[in-house]
Amino acid sequence: MLDLGSGAGNDVFVARSFVGEQGKVIGIDMTPEMIERANKNKQKLGFTNVEFRLGDIEQMPVESNSINVAVSNCVLNLVPDKRTAFAELYRVLKPGGHFSVSDIVLVGELPPAIQRAAEMYAGCVSGALQKEEYLTIIRDAGFQAIEVKKEKRLDLTDELLLAYISTGEIEAYRRSGAGVLSITVYARKPEQSCCGGTKPCC
Repeated sequence: MLDLGSGAGNDVFVARSFVGEQGKVIGIDMTPEMIERANKNKQKLGFTNVEFRLGDIEQMPVESNSINVAVSNCVLNLVPDKRTAFAELYRVLKPGGHFSVSDIVLVGELPPAIQRAAEMYAGCVSGALQKEEYLTIIRDAGFQAIEVKKEKRLDLTDELLLAYISTGEIEAYRRSGAGVLSITVYARKPEQSCCGGTKPCC
């Protein structure tokens, strides 16, 4: 099992309970400080089947076709090159492997002031793509059985928005249907692949 953007290791330690003693969980984080903290937590807990690796999601330090399940919590939308990130995720998953990713996406065009307000409210909004573009990138990477398992609109209250825009602008925003969504996406790598295991069946 692989956790992308593992931070201090909390999700890795939870995932360990699913893989059992014979399984293994790998956490990847780009911050040396987080890797150090995660390893300290690992030592305190005495776990032997978890590992933390320093690296970028766009160039994962993980062997191709080696992962059964990958997870990520509000991290991929912060990656500058999302196409490369999902291509890397496809590369490291075994044929038939799958991922479950929670992330932030947009629907409709947010006025710049509301975009700033949303980023103040939830840091994950920075770098978020339109929902359909996000799903298209996953599809273009070669994944199948793509499904949005959960979807929730982030509640930007009038009180929060009034610090950035007028009452009239808030009303226009509400009518537009635009917004910020928290989604959980599932997708699976095909059982068979060709071209070195990095593309779907030819």
